[in-house]
Amino acid sequence: MDIYSSYADNIRSAIANDRKSGNINLSNFSGIGGVRNDLQKAEARTRLLSETQQVIPLSSLQNIVNELGLHPNFNQQLGQHPDFVHLKNTGHIEKHYIHSMFIDIKGSTHLFKRYEPETVLVITNTIQRAAIHTCMIFDGYIQRLHGDGMFVYFGGKGQDPAEAAKRCLTAAALFSYFVKNDLKEIFKEQGIETIFTRIGIDYGKAEDVVWAMAGMAEISEITTCSLHTSLAAKMQMHAESNGIVVGDNVKMLVPLPFYSTVCSRPGKESNRYIFTNPEDNFYYTQYDFNWLGYLKSLDYIATNPILGTINLKRRSQEVNAPKNPDNLKSIAAQSKPYLQ
Repeated sequence: MDIYSSYADNIRSAIANDRKSGNINLSNFSGIGGVRNDLQKAEARTRLLSETQQVIPLSSLQNIVNELGLHPNFNQQLGQHPDFVHLKNTGHIEKHYIHSMFIDIKGSTHLFKRYEPETVLVITNTIQRAAIHTCMIFDGYIQRLHGDGMFVYFGGKGQDPAEAAKRCLTAAALFSYFVKNDLKEIFKEQGIETIFTRIGIDYGKAEDVVWAMAGMAEISEITTCSLHTSLAAKMQMHAESNGIVVGDNVKMLVPLPFYSTVCSRPGKESNRYIFTNPEDNFYYTQYDFNWLGYLKSLDYIATNPILGTINLKRRSQEVNAPKNPDNLKSIAAQSKPYLQ
C-alpha cells in the first residue's frame, strides 16, 4: 500500500546497509575503501534511526492525513490520555467509556538470525512507528509500549463511542494490511521468515470502566481498570496471524457484516466465549474481524480488480471519475470507431 511506502523504504535501506546480511560489503576487503564503506553504513543507520524517532508521520502516511482532512494530535505523552490526565497524583477516579486495542507484533526475534542488532532496531522501530502513527492519525492515544507491540485507547470525552470504534477498527485494519502485505514482500525478498501481527479490541461502556492513576509519583500512568481493557490483550492471543479479534460490545456498537465467531474456525469450537461468569449468567463472545473486507468497503479505499491490492483513493480521482458512462459519449464520438 502506497501510504506505507516511506516506511517500507526505510526498512529496505536498513537492510541494504547491514554488514551481517548477504549484501555486498566492501568492509570485507582491506584498505581505505572498506573503512569508508563501514562509515557510510553507520551514518545511514544513524539517519534511519533518527527518522524513526520523529513525531510527524513519514511522507507517504501523511498523504492519508491530507486526503481525509484529518487533524491528529501528535503531541501526546505516553500513558496520559489528555481527557483524564487531571487524575494524576489525586487518588480520584472517573467512569467513562473507552475502546482498548492491543497490538502484538510477532516474529521479530528471527531478524537477529540475519541482521546486526542496529539493523533490527531500525526495522522494529520503523514498524512500531508505523503502528503509532496509524493509530494517532485516527485519534488513538498511545497508552503503553510492549517491546515492539503496544496498547492504545480510542475515544474520550465528547467523542461518539461508535465513531471512535470505527476509527479504531480502521487503524487496526490499515496496519494489519501493511504487515501482511508490504512487510511480507520485503522479507520475502530476503528469504527469511516474515513478521506478523495479532490484534485484540474491546469496548468498555462507561459504567464498566474506571479511570485512575496506576503506580506512584513519576513511576505512574493514567490508565483504566476494566474487564474489557483486560480482554483486549487476551483477545489478541486468540487472533490468527495478521488477524483481529473483537469483543461482543464492539459488534453490538458497530454492527457490520464483517464479523464471524472465533469458534467457527476449525479446531476452535470451544473458543466462542473469551470470558464467562456463570453465577451472573454472563457469557462474552469474541469475533474474528474481516478487516480486508472492511477496508474494501470504505469509500476512500480503491481496489485493484486484477491484483486484488488496495490503496488510498485520491479525492481528485473521485472528482474526475465519470459517474455515468453516458458522459463519455461526447468525447468518444470524436474517436470513432471506438464508440459503439
